[in-house]
Amino acid sequence: MVTKMLNIVIPPPSMDNIRKISQKYLSSWNFPNCVGAIDGKHIRIKSPKNSGSLYFNYKEFYSIVMLAIVDADLKFAAIDVGSYGREGDAGIYLKSNFGTKIMNNEFNIPPPQALPQTNTVLPHVILGDEAFALHENLMKPFPRRQSINDQSKAVYNYRLSRARRTTENSFGILCAYFRIFFQPIAVAPETTDKLITCACILHNILREAKVLAPCQAALDEPMPLPTQNLIDLVENNARARHTPLDIRDQFKLYFNGPGAIEWQNRYCREH
Repeated sequence: MVTKMLNIVIPPPSMDNIRKISQKYLSSWNFPNCVGAIDGKHIRIKSPKNSGSLYFNYKEFYSIVMLAIVDADLKFAAIDVGSYGREGDAGIYLKSNFGTKIMNNEFNIPPPQALPQTNTVLPHVILGDEAFALHENLMKPFPRRQSINDQSKAVYNYRLSRARRTTENSFGILCAYFRIFFQPIAVAPETTDKLITCACILHNILREAKVLAPCQAALDEPMPLPTQNLIDLVENNARARHTPLDIRDQFKLYFNGPGAIEWQNRYCREH
């Protein structure tokens, strides 16, 4: 039943659907050629019987990992649930179903296109944080030590971070809908995987129906995360190829040139 509903509510993305996500990220979040934002969380569980250290993570508690790609409307476009807490976070992404497809160019990401008002042709990309490695189709921020002394890099980081709010907002709203995420989940790991998947399916249904989460004043209002029970992935130190670095630099130039928005420099100076 879970698999059937998953394929209906969160089906494998088609190129047409991904193009629609890209258009919405441009209109709502001012980031062109963006087909989603990615994030992952360690979800706290009770120690499973006879599991040894499989689920024991770097924060020294037991967890199951959920990875998600989120669209511009705070819905889950793809999810991967069930990795062991002890696994390296970079490895979790690389072995995930959609991570493998992205790395192998099998995720139905549209071909490169010109950025608005320019002749600069760049690939469509998914936005991640420091935990993910740069890839032709996956952008991440410049290191903070670089952006502190380089205004253009600070602007790029702000624009990427602004568009990536969709992931934190989505996880926060998911937890507000389903309060089980505010405590360690105390069922068998296989049942926990299904429970998390069901929650993501219902999240999308409720978002589509415009049902507010408890205590949520507006549909797009961010909600706080249970930070003791959902923990971020850690930074991946894998080296990126030269081409993704060039792509990131081109986005940086665009956000400091024809793609600039009026408040970005003021925001970067104040933060």
